[in-house]
Amino acid sequence: QRRLNRALQGDLPKALRHRQPIAIDLHLVPYHGQPLHDEDEVYRGKAKSGTSHFHAYATAYVIRKGQRYTVALVYVRKGQPLSAVIQELLRQAAKAAVRPRYLLLDRGFWSVAVIRYLQAARYGFLMAAPCRGRKADHPKGPGGTRVFHLRKRSGWGAYTLSDAQGRTARVSICVKCRNLRGERGKHGRQALVYAYGSGLRPSSYRWVKETYRSRFAIETSYRQLGQARIRTSTRDPLLRLLYVGIALILRNVWVWLHWEVLAHPRRGGRRLDLGQLPLRAMLLWLQHLAEEVFGICDQVAAERPILT
Repeated sequence: QRRLNRALQGDLPKALRHRQPIAIDLHLVPYHGQPLHDEDEVYRGKAKSGTSHFHAYATAYVIRKGQRYTVALVYVRKGQPLSAVIQELLRQAAKAAVRPRYLLLDRGFWSVAVIRYLQAARYGFLMAAPCRGRKADHPKGPGGTRVFHLRKRSGWGAYTLSDAQGRTARVSICVKCRNLRGERGKHGRQALVYAYGSGLRPSSYRWVKETYRSRFAIETSYRQLGQARIRTSTRDPLLRLLYVGIALILRNVWVWLHWEVLAHPRRGGRRLDLGQLPLRAMLLWLQHLAEEVFGICDQVAAERPILT
């Protein structure tokens, strides 16, 4: 893992080596087998692709003027606290001099432990708030964060989380309402609910919505990871981590090529044209190079000669 992180951070542009918005997310690769050595090798989560067992990897991702790099990778074990995962990702990113201006987190990090850690460490954060609590038709009325999801007008608020151990954490809430206008066949109003804190002071509802939207680029990096990752049925988590790390390194190389070699110079900054070299095309070039260097075998020994 240390070697993979050094490779991810090897040729980062100098422009990234200061405080940046950092997106953090958890990537789950479905797994249908048994652990190799320890039970905690396999992460448990919401069922997907016919299984609730996964190999889990957390990544930290930076975006600056079209430069989209994965700067840290951590293998996540079953039962490992997400606050410790975030701490390790930020420690790895700091080795490349990439420090967070604020963190963009998925709703999967919505927990008292994570929020208390971020507040204690004074990391500004912005995350989507999940819809939980009593429904609107309940005799006592809606409860939990569902109250914010049922709003019809944008606004600000606050909410206090609690856990089974009796600990609490208080966050600020931003509700951004919008009209669906037939999007995906739906009509009416939709409330987008975000939680933020630790010194982050949004200027407007629109700023919150657009800032959080930039986090979605990390999902694109996971789709590209799937294109470059070697498929395997091995039970070895170390080998699986290696394959994920290689895929992310190749993706970073692809981003570097577009910025340093293929970008079009112009007044006001370089213009990127990602269609000039799609990631799949670069991977195909590497495949051809491997075939040229190592050769290919397109014959197989037969037990009996073919009768003609």
